[in-house]
Amino acid sequence: MIELNLAFIVQMINFGILVLVLNIFLYKPIRGILSERRQVIDSAREKAASVDLEVQEKMAQYEARLRDAKNEAAGRRAEALKLAQAEESALLDRARKEAADSLGAIRGKVVKEVAEARALLVKQAEVLSSDICEKILGRSL
Repeated sequence: MIELNLAFIVQMINFGILVLVLNIFLYKPIRGILSERRQVIDSAREKAASVDLEVQEKMAQYEARLRDAKNEAAGRRAEALKLAQAEESALLDRARKEAADSLGAIRGKVVKEVAEARALLVKQAEVLSSDICEKILGRSL
């Protein structure tokens, strides 16, 4: 059986002193260091979270600016296309008008030349018919 004598009480006192000494010199400093480390880690996590949030905000701003730039470029492209189409239409209209004017001038010239040719042919036909009649009749008309 277990004997409870003075040695047991001395060992219990030694154990209590050892626990107090270890608590003062070992456990409290370790707990303090662990607490400081936990605080440092927590602050680093908070800082990382804030940096991540800031990065996400900047990415959202960048994407919004990029989207705005694309929309502006599309608007400018559409405007330039409209201007080019209007210019093309104006050029085609002017070319058609010039072609119509040129064609009208050519037709007028052709009509004039045809009239002159007919007049000349009529004159030559009269002269020729008069010559033929004189030859057939044998006298001048």
